[in-house]
Amino acid sequence: MLERSGSSLKVTAPMYFSGAAQLLKAGRAALTDEISEIDLSSIEDADSAALAVLFAWLREAKARNISLRIVNPPAGLLSLAALYGVDEFLPLA
Repeated sequence: MLERSGSSLKVTAPMYFSGAAQLLKAGRAALTDEISEIDLSSIEDADSAALAVLFAWLREAKARNISLRIVNPPAGLLSLAALYGVDEFLPLA
């Protein structure tokens, strides 16, 4: 579901509504001050639940004074973010 590699937290599970609650919980548990990026390179596609999970992680990180950036987002996720008008709020690297 999530793999930690240095300062990166790599999402390895699909980011769809069906697994969003589990992914949200796992990400919150994995956030530490040593994590600075969320790597989405293993995600080929995602639905709108992925945005909800990412924004929840970003809020959690901010509350813990952790600065996060998102790397390697799939094109479909970027399209969804643009469609919903939230693309400017994603801290992309």
